[in-house]
Amino acid sequence: MQLLLIVLNKVEKLDELLEAFLDKGFSGATILNSTGMVSELAKNIENYPIFSSLRYIIDLDRKENKTIFMALKDEQVESAKEIVRGIIGDLSKPDTAVLFTLPILTAEGIEL
Repeated sequence: MQLLLIVLNKVEKLDELLEAFLDKGFSGATILNSTGMVSELAKNIENYPIFSSLRYIIDLDRKENKTIFMALKDEQVESAKEIVRGIIGDLSKPDTAVLFTLPILTAEGIEL
């Protein structure tokens, strides 16, 4: 079992992503509002001159991201990742999403 984590910067794609998960039989995701470190520091950018050049490559107007997490069977992980890439696009591009998995050693209260 694995925990899939997605930090979604393209928050306008959230509903489309969740609908695609449902269409493919995935359910049980939890969504949290989140903020990235650079965005948080950018609020006081005058105190961090090293970050001033970052304002050109990050969306300082975006208030927050969405962090989505879901427990998956090992054999479901690749399919879920394909769904994310299909909706969000190339994750290597800036300001799209970050996706990773972590092993789940134990779990209670969920059925997979």
